[in-house]
Amino acid sequence: MAGTVEKRLAELGIVLPEPVAPVANYVPFVRTGNFMVVSGQLCLDAEGKLVAKGQLGGGVSIDDGIKAARACAINVLAQLKAALGDLDKIARVVRLGGFINSAPGFPDGPKVMNGASDLMVAVFGDKGRHARTTVGVAALPLDAAVEVEAAFEAA
Repeated sequence: MAGTVEKRLAELGIVLPEPVAPVANYVPFVRTGNFMVVSGQLCLDAEGKLVAKGQLGGGVSIDDGIKAARACAINVLAQLKAALGDLDKIARVVRLGGFINSAPGFPDGPKVMNGASDLMVAVFGDKGRHARTTVGVAALPLDAAVEVEAAFEAA
């Protein structure tokens, strides 16, 4: 039987993809005690294609960036599901870290990152409210528009 979080995902029309394997010398997630960290996830869709490619403020719109950040958050959740087996084991979303592939002077990274933050609140309710950092960067792997990492408290 699906748990509360899985039912909420279904209501939102979200099907978690198979988690992407690391492409370098790192692991996709680490758990120590009740603390979970999920490595940065790119804005890949279920078919493994980038939702948005390139720089915000240099060809990628804010709306497309928001969609990309949401896709990253979905991939974070897919890694969590692989780690824990049940997303209802999440007691709290602690922190999201967003990396926005930004053209020089692009000031709206926080607006873009709301795509990930809004999804966490939609999925987890008040447990989804979190601390956050958003950083504009000159480039990301595969020329992805957005990458998101996350930390959680697990039950």
